[in-house]
Amino acid sequence: MASLLGEQLFQISSQGPPPAKDFFQLVVAKDQVIWTSWKISLRLEGRGIPPTRLKMTHGDFLHDKKLQYEVSTVFGQRILDYTLSLCRGDFDYLERLPDEVLLRILFFLGLKDSTLLAQVSHRFKTLCSSEGFWEQTVRTRCAGFTSDMEAIANAMGWRNTFFTFFHRKGNK
Repeated sequence: MASLLGEQLFQISSQGPPPAKDFFQLVVAKDQVIWTSWKISLRLEGRGIPPTRLKMTHGDFLHDKKLQYEVSTVFGQRILDYTLSLCRGDFDYLERLPDEVLLRILFFLGLKDSTLLAQVSHRFKTLCSSEGFWEQTVRTRCAGFTSDMEAIANAMGWRNTFFTFFHRKGNK
């Protein structure tokens, strides 16, 4: 599983909360946390100031309450909690799997289980709502699907095709 970890574990960037217009980036790499901030100012003396970059080890980040507060203020508590987990070595390998692999796993779940899985996270909701998921569902679970129906499914959407033609017939 360690091969699923790239050099960069997580990255997020955003404008900070008002009234400032500053821009921030957080990068969690395998061995360090990088916090970059750009001061945005309309004043002449503030123009051209280079970004500020802090680099520290995971252990140092775990003890830096000031930087943790900044991360929480800019990106929210959920991102801070996720960053702290990464720094502790608590990796979410399931989140790192490519969509193609997750779709293959979903193939083995029933539709009721897929519906429950879609409630777990935004990623699973997106994946369980994707055209790829519904195409796989129609092609593998719907008796009577023919190649002639593929054009219809591509035009009206695979999910709509499932609920229009197959679900009503009692196929599950």
